[in-house]
Amino acid sequence: MLCVGRTRDALLTQGIERYASRISHYVNFETVILPDVKATSKLTQDQQKEREGAMMLAALQPGDCVVLLDEKGREMTSREFSESLQRRMTSGLKRLVFIIGGPYGFSKAVYDRADAKLSLSRMTFSHEMVRLFFVEQIYRAMTILRGEPYHHD
Repeated sequence: MLCVGRTRDALLTQGIERYASRISHYVNFETVILPDVKATSKLTQDQQKEREGAMMLAALQPGDCVVLLDEKGREMTSREFSESLQRRMTSGLKRLVFIIGGPYGFSKAVYDRADAKLSLSRMTFSHEMVRLFFVEQIYRAMTILRGEPYHHD
């Protein structure tokens, strides 16, 4: 999971760490936090997205499958997401990288590099809260794939 800026809320950080630890029992999982763009008050939203986008693209490797968490992405149930993860994990990918953008979303260059877009909801959440919701969904997907009793239909 690739994110811009640290999570400032201690409760969110604690939850993210809890689920990331649980995920690591199933698959290699890493959260990469890119630094906040400096002097954002002097930048337009587009300039901030461009700077964040350049950092995101620099963090990617050739062959990465890139999925953006984006409000215009495909919505899935938890079961559909787990099936999608399984297909991607068994397809021989080197790395599956989920990117959570900053407060203004993604630059055009990042959209162009993406292989897919995923939406957690039609509602809008802060980019920091999305981190917690998303790591919980990855954990949930792993338990579904293993037939463990965490998820209830």
